[in-house]
Amino acid sequence: MSTSSLAPADHDDEAGTDTVDVDAHTIDEVTSGGMSLVIGLLMVSTFVVILNETLMGVALPTLMDGLSISASTAQWLSTGFMLTMAVVIPATGILLERFTSRTMFTAAMSLFSVGTLLAAVAPGFGVLMVGRVVQAGGTAVMIPLLMTTVLNTVPPARRGQMMGLISVVIGVAPAIGPTISGLILELAGWRWIFWFVLPISLLSLAIGARRIENVTLTRDVGVDLASIVLSVLAFGGLIYGLASIGESASGEAPVPLWLPLTVGGLALVGFVGRQLQLQRGDRALLDLRPFTNGTFSISITLMALSMLTLFGALIILPIYLQTVLDLSTLTTGLMLLPGGLVMGLTAPFVGRAFDRVGPRPLVIPGVVVISASLWAMTMLDEHSSEGFVIATHLGLSLGFGMMLTPLMTSALGSLSQSLYSHGSAIVSTIQQLAGAAGTALFITLLATRSAAEEADGASETVAASGGVHAALLCGAVISVTAIVLSLFIRRPERAAVDTSLPVH
Repeated sequence: MSTSSLAPADHDDEAGTDTVDVDAHTIDEVTSGGMSLVIGLLMVSTFVVILNETLMGVALPTLMDGLSISASTAQWLSTGFMLTMAVVIPATGILLERFTSRTMFTAAMSLFSVGTLLAAVAPGFGVLMVGRVVQAGGTAVMIPLLMTTVLNTVPPARRGQMMGLISVVIGVAPAIGPTISGLILELAGWRWIFWFVLPISLLSLAIGARRIENVTLTRDVGVDLASIVLSVLAFGGLIYGLASIGESASGEAPVPLWLPLTVGGLALVGFVGRQLQLQRGDRALLDLRPFTNGTFSISITLMALSMLTLFGALIILPIYLQTVLDLSTLTTGLMLLPGGLVMGLTAPFVGRAFDRVGPRPLVIPGVVVISASLWAMTMLDEHSSEGFVIATHLGLSLGFGMMLTPLMTSALGSLSQSLYSHGSAIVSTIQQLAGAAGTALFITLLATRSAAEEADGASETVAASGGVHAALLCGAVISVTAIVLSLFIRRPERAAVDTSLPVH
């Protein structure tokens, strides 16, 4: 499908007046010279905010002891972070159109830094929770901002290579997060997790506020209040409901599970209908026209399935290592480190290969490797060796590294330039929903199967091993569907970035 027919009509006076923040000459200069610095700063900043997200995982038991809170209360430090991300990300599409890249960067890193400081000095759970929410508000902006900047300034012939570098950020930061957190907790208290991140984020803010160039055009568009309310209810309700599945299975959910899922589902229907109506006048909070592009839709669906299985496996493996194999938190982090590094270090080579051969020779083998690794993981039990666990995790990480860059580049590169910001917001939103769904699905299967085996008289270790098997078997079955879908992936038909930037 040609994307030229998908581009929205030129903005007329009724839709708003475009504001020119940078002329074509400046864009050429930035793209050829200073763009490397801009993208580098954005990558470092994005690395910091993603790293922060994974630093908290292994710290929850320590926080429970230090703050005298229960597991269900401590879990809100992760659930609340995801909820905030899910609410803010859909709005980034229109925010990136309305405000300059420098303004958005400064706002995002300022929010993140303030949230980090609040968390570091928090006297109790309440202030710590506020700090995490403020952090998430800044985090939600960074990945769409980075992707939109790359799409607007990097020629299509080099996008694979640049998206490969972005994949390094997305892959390596989560990989080293548990290891760094484990080391910090071995040497100091949980507050030092935030003190470790704060100076890096402040340095990124100071440099970026001075050096980030405004490389996009903005336009004065209104923000639809009804869309914001529906977005909060839809994505917030769905993420909350998915995150509560595990608690509901154990009878600890604070509200009936059907309530947030029903509210979220109905609000999502209303949100989609509202956006379809508003995008006719180019006023949607989250423009859904990218889904009319076949390449984008297939890539996004395949990415969602992969994210679901990856996040599910990554939440199950630490539980398996600590509960079944009785390993320490630090050892668990160190065992998962090689796979994450492989994922990140593979990405630049995959990006350059994408520029030469397109997505299919990379995505199809990548999905097959992921599926094979998940099927191998179904053999994990209480007698498995640590080497086998590392090997299967390496395979999973390698496969994901082979497909992440091609899928992101194919999805976003198939869009017209006017839809870049909305496409980036959709990608980030889908990642959040898929990650939450994968975590909820795998944890629920783990808890349900483990409880059933304990009821049949199995020991706690054997029951946990059975639960891990059930969860990973589900992921392996889903991966077969991903293999079939990968056969339909195609190189983006769009051959070049729009060179004309209309001004009205």
